Amino acid sequence: MLKNKDNRKNLNNFFKEILSSILAIIFALIIGAIIIYLMGESPFKAYSYMISGAFGSTRDFANTISKSIPLVFTGLSVAIAFRTNIFNIGAEGQLLFGALCSILFALKFPNLSKIILMPITFLVGILGGMIIGAIPGIFKSRLKINEVIVGIMLNYIVTHYSSFLVNGPLKDAGTVAQTKMISTNARLSKLVPRTQLTTALLIMIFAVVIVYIFLWKTNLGYKIRAVGVNSDASEAAGINSKKITIFSMCLSGAIASLAGITEVLGKQYRFIEGFSPSFGFTGIAVAVLGKNHPIGVILSAFLFGALDNGALRMSRETIVSSSIVLLIQSLVILFVSAPKIFEFIKHKSEDV
Repeated sequence: MLKNKDNRKNLNNFFKEILSSILAIIFALIIGAIIIYLMGESPFKAYSYMISGAFGSTRDFANTISKSIPLVFTGLSVAIAFRTNIFNIGAEGQLLFGALCSILFALKFPNLSKIILMPITFLVGILGGMIIGAIPGIFKSRLKINEVIVGIMLNYIVTHYSSFLVNGPLKDAGTVAQTKMISTNARLSKLVPRTQLTTALLIMIFAVVIVYIFLWKTNLGYKIRAVGVNSDASEAAGINSKKITIFSMCLSGAIASLAGITEVLGKQYRFIEGFSPSFGFTGIAVAVLGKNHPIGVILSAFLFGALDNGALRMSRETIVSSSIVLLIQSLVILFVSAPKIFEFIKHKSEDV
C-alpha cells in the first residue's frame, strides 16, 4: 500500500517537473518571438519555417531525429552522473575518445565480417569512454578532487590528442584533418534513404530502456540514487559510496561514448576533427531540461534536435540567423533553473 502511494507520489512529481519544463519552453519561445519581431521579421513566418524545416517532410523529420540521437546519449550520460550527485562536464571528452577508439579499431581490422567487426568496434569505443569517465570518479571519490576540474582538463587533453592524431600520424591525404574512411563492414545502416538517420536510433532506444530499468528496477540503480540523495546516510546503510561513484562515472562515460561512436560509424565513416558541435555540453542542458529522467531526456533532446534542424530552413527563408536557436535553448535552461536558483538564494539568506 505504502509502495503504491510512493509510486504515485513520484509519478506526480515527475509530471509536475515536466510541466515546469514545458512552461519554460513556452516562455523562451515567446521571448524569441519578441526578439525576431524587433529585428523586423514576422515571428509567425520565422517559426513556421522552423517547424517546416524540422517536420515538413519525411526527410526533414528523419534528420531531426538523427540530430537528436547524440543528444539523447550525452543527456543520459549527464543524467546518470547527476543521479549520483556528480556533475559530468566531461561527456565531450568521453564521446570523442570513444569515437577515436572505435575508428582506430575499425581501420585496423577492415576485412573482418560485419557481424564480428561491428560489436567489437562498439565495445572498444565504449571501453574508451568508460576509461575517460572513470578518471573523474576516481579523483572525486579517492582524492576529493572536484570532478568538474578533472572533467574540463580531460576534455582539453582528449580534444588536443585527437587533433594531433588526425593532423599527424592518422591524417588522410588532403587538407582536412581526418582519418581514412572505414570499411563498409563497420558502418551503421541507413533507416531512411538519403537521410542521416541510421540504426543508431535502435541503439538509442535500447540504451534508454536499459537505463530506465537499471535506475528504477535494480538494486544497483537504487544504490546510485541513494548515494545521490545522501552519501553519508548511504554509507551508514552499508552502501560503498566511493565504489558507486566510480561505477556511475564509468557507466556515464560508456553512454556518452555512444554519441561519438554512432556519429562516426553512421555519418562521417571516419574521425574528423571537430565533428562534434559540443554534443557533450549540450547534453548538460538536455539532462537539466529533462529532469534527469530517461523519458524527459528523450523529449528535451528531440526539442533541441528540432530547433537545430528547423533553424537551417528558417535562416535561408528569413533574415533571422540560426543563432536564435542558441538564445532560445539558453532561455529554456535559465527558466528551468531559475526556481532552484531562487530557492538556493533563499536558503542562504535564511542561514545568514
